[in-house]
Amino acid sequence: METLLDQKLVSSWFDVQSVPQTYVHPPEKRPGKLNVPLCNNIPVVDLGSHDRRDTIHRISKASEEFGFFQVINHGVPIKLVDDTMSVFKEFHALPQKDKAIEGSKDPSRSCKLYTSSENYANEEVHYWRDVLTHPGHPFEHYMQFWPEKPTRYREVVKAYLEEVRNLSYVILELLAEGLGIGTEYFCGGLTESPVLLSNHYPPCPDPSLTLGLTKHCDPTLITILLQDTDGLQVFKDGNWIGVEPVPSAFVVNIGYVLQMISNSKFKGAEHRVVTNSGVARTTIAYFIHPSNESLIAPAEALCNPPLYRSMKFKEFLRNFKSKAANAEAVLKVISLSSS
Repeated sequence: METLLDQKLVSSWFDVQSVPQTYVHPPEKRPGKLNVPLCNNIPVVDLGSHDRRDTIHRISKASEEFGFFQVINHGVPIKLVDDTMSVFKEFHALPQKDKAIEGSKDPSRSCKLYTSSENYANEEVHYWRDVLTHPGHPFEHYMQFWPEKPTRYREVVKAYLEEVRNLSYVILELLAEGLGIGTEYFCGGLTESPVLLSNHYPPCPDPSLTLGLTKHCDPTLITILLQDTDGLQVFKDGNWIGVEPVPSAFVVNIGYVLQMISNSKFKGAEHRVVTNSGVARTTIAYFIHPSNESLIAPAEALCNPPLYRSMKFKEFLRNFKSKAANAEAVLKVISLSSS
């Protein structure tokens, strides 16, 4: 019989003396050097700037070179940002049974709490994290399944999702202008199904043996991330570099979907999460997903020649999940050159 979720959660038993064998990654997959340099080159873009051309240039350059950038003066109230981070920390600090109940109300499992990955039962080795996830839109249908503990969860998270949704439109408009494909390009189906995902990485007795998340690229247009401490690392030019948390900033990274639409002008950056032995790390990711039926294909203006196949988002996502986010395997499926 499967172990109950509340007993499987890493936060139920993380204060062990050593990393359990099921969380020890093979030597070639381990993080290796944990203290990678925090990168000062990942651009921090001021969205409050009045020089729109310069902002577009900075965001486009970062999307081409890194697939990552951070944004400040983004218009999301700082108090709301802080309140949202506090609410998720409070959720992950709830008694395990309460968390398991709060995260299992939705019969369709769109709103759920899980540990390691959604493939926990079949994966060879686990990841040092617990995850709460639910759709970010529309509220009317899904909010009834959101946690009711902490008591202010629904009020704060709803306000946060509304603000981050607005921010996503601002960023995507700038990216569209940078690509020369028209500011309305990402309206409608391509941004219809956002997903919120809060990762919690408890302290780990030996961070050199395990990972919070393995090397991967997100299955999104873009991801907008709020982080509270070090742990996020980006793979660039054969090296891992740390993404330094900037107070009240959001980290934005390019996903596979935008890489396909931009016909590889913008690159989805591979990244991973390492753990640490001192403090827990909590993040709040806003995944911008198209609707299942949306067609993902290189924008016509950028097809010279097209590098990627056209496919519905649900087909892309099925392939992504079946390849366990392995970049080489995913690219083989989505690229035209593999046919």
